[in-house]
Amino acid sequence: MFKQIWAQRFYSVATKSSQPTVFALSTPFAKSAIAVVRISGPEAVYVYQQLTKTQAQPKHRVASVRKLYSVKDSKILDEALTIFFKSPKSYTGLDLLEFHLHGGTAIIKAVLKSIRDLHDPKSGKLIRQAEQGEFSHQAFINGKYDLTALEGISEMINAETESQRLASLASMTGQTNNSFVKWRQDILENVANLTTLIDFGEDQDLDDIDSLSHDVEANISKLETEIEGYLKNVKSSEILLNGIQLTLLGPPNAGKSSILNTLTNKEAAIVSSIAGTTRDVLDIPLDIGGYKVVLGDTAGIRMLEDADQIEQEGIKRAKAKSLSADLILVVLDPTNSVHNEAIFDYVSELVNKYGKDVLVILNKEDLFSDERGVIVERYAELLSVPRNLIHVVSCTSGHGIDPLRDILIEKFKAISHFGAQDAAIVSSRVQDILEFDVLCGLKEFHHWKDQGDVVLATEGLRQSIEGIGKITGEAIGVEEILGVVFSNFCIGK
Repeated sequence: MFKQIWAQRFYSVATKSSQPTVFALSTPFAKSAIAVVRISGPEAVYVYQQLTKTQAQPKHRVASVRKLYSVKDSKILDEALTIFFKSPKSYTGLDLLEFHLHGGTAIIKAVLKSIRDLHDPKSGKLIRQAEQGEFSHQAFINGKYDLTALEGISEMINAETESQRLASLASMTGQTNNSFVKWRQDILENVANLTTLIDFGEDQDLDDIDSLSHDVEANISKLETEIEGYLKNVKSSEILLNGIQLTLLGPPNAGKSSILNTLTNKEAAIVSSIAGTTRDVLDIPLDIGGYKVVLGDTAGIRMLEDADQIEQEGIKRAKAKSLSADLILVVLDPTNSVHNEAIFDYVSELVNKYGKDVLVILNKEDLFSDERGVIVERYAELLSVPRNLIHVVSCTSGHGIDPLRDILIEKFKAISHFGAQDAAIVSSRVQDILEFDVLCGLKEFHHWKDQGDVVLATEGLRQSIEGIGKITGEAIGVEEILGVVFSNFCIGK
């Protein structure tokens, strides 16, 4: 319904035959096994016939191997796999042709040049190189995808981790749009009810008017709660895109950089026996269990009077970094006989004062002289934290590293709310429209409804509908409201 309405209302003059034929390389321009060139538009069949030197029509969704020839001198360019998708059963809704070439850069250049040479405005053959995102733009114009689905495709392409990929599926497969369409229809029906009150209220009983008005207000309140919950979920899930902020904290030479290198499986940080090697915050993006994590290695925390001026600044930055982190890993070395009161006090403050999510890692287990349980108990008391926040590892032997990863993954799931509910990832554009157009319009409805002005209350709901239209690409027309009115109410009674 949406696709038909939108296309008819806004692009009735832009028929498929009048849209230009565009082409582009859809894979990176580099030497590779294959390279895919895509052609979309009314001249796609013409391009096929000219490059394959045949008058035959390509078959829909049938892969065939064809020799490609230069348009200028008929020399063979390549032997390629060709696939044709006939309108409207294609990604763009237009005739769509793909050449799967051998991935040599010289071949790519030659084939693109031959397609470009087919451009002939005098004979009406309008064939040009596609602009950025133009294939998806064609798909939108021709009603194949709404804006949320296309933004979901973009998020899917840019997904770096498994959790990002799964979260972007909701938009790409249309689940996100289904929610918006439902909200839009719900608001539209309530606008129709209010329109009935405005236009025909004088002919209705007072009790009927009050009942209808009350029902509309209850419906909008319920919808407002639903949208606010969705937006809250979106903001929680946004951490999947930006990355979970994980900060390493601890005294100098406790093995923070070794933990970082072990988790990242690479020498991301300098490991040295010299205290204060790390002087600044070092951010390392990585994938842990399918979650994007930004791991921050920080300067060792000790008494400021024991550090030089540069290290003092590093310690201040380390503390600031920990306060903004989603999760803090505190790395301690029980084999060091010198107790660092500065880090003990600060960890206790993070947990008990600021309520930060903290895991304490007792490193260098292979060098422990006391029983593991005794050491855990001792540090739980020194740090004033529960024992279950303390984990023992050895970067040298690898003992405890895999269980630590499992614990971190569970933490990441809880932080991002991934799995507990459907993760929702939408663009900042959509978030802004939901907050400043849709929800704002619903609040305007409540305001004017309380003032007894049904007309302005209705305008508030119209603002919400138009906001959802901005998200999906659908606009509101008066005929839609009248359609709901006449289908749901017996006006001539």
